[in-house]
Amino acid sequence: MKRRPDQKPNVWDGAAALAVLALAVLCALLLRRGAAGGALTAVVSIDGAEAERFTVEELRESGEKTYSHNGFTLTVTADGDGVRVEKSDCPTQECVHTGVIDRGGQSIVCLPARITVTLAGGAERGVDAVSG
Repeated sequence: MKRRPDQKPNVWDGAAALAVLALAVLCALLLRRGAAGGALTAVVSIDGAEAERFTVEELRESGEKTYSHNGFTLTVTADGDGVRVEKSDCPTQECVHTGVIDRGGQSIVCLPARITVTLAGGAERGVDAVSG
């Protein structure tokens, strides 16, 4: 008859549990601090092609930037720590109603003009997740 291996916890089991716990705490700290860093950069795309890239600080110093396409004109300004479309002559004004975007990954889209303003970089604020 074969002997069964010892089923009692030993020192190595405790060390493995501590290592897993330490890695979990490290991952939580990295997520809380935010993986992205650097200056918050706005990327303006017209008809799917990148037209211009600038930091929010550069936009704040220059005042505003104007973009025209498909017969519509948008005015992009810096507001606080983010950017927004201040005015547009498109019929739905969805781009204006979007308001201020101030985190990497957020975007403002004007479908009639086919212009997109997307933010990249910057420090993220907490964890953004969906579970279900």
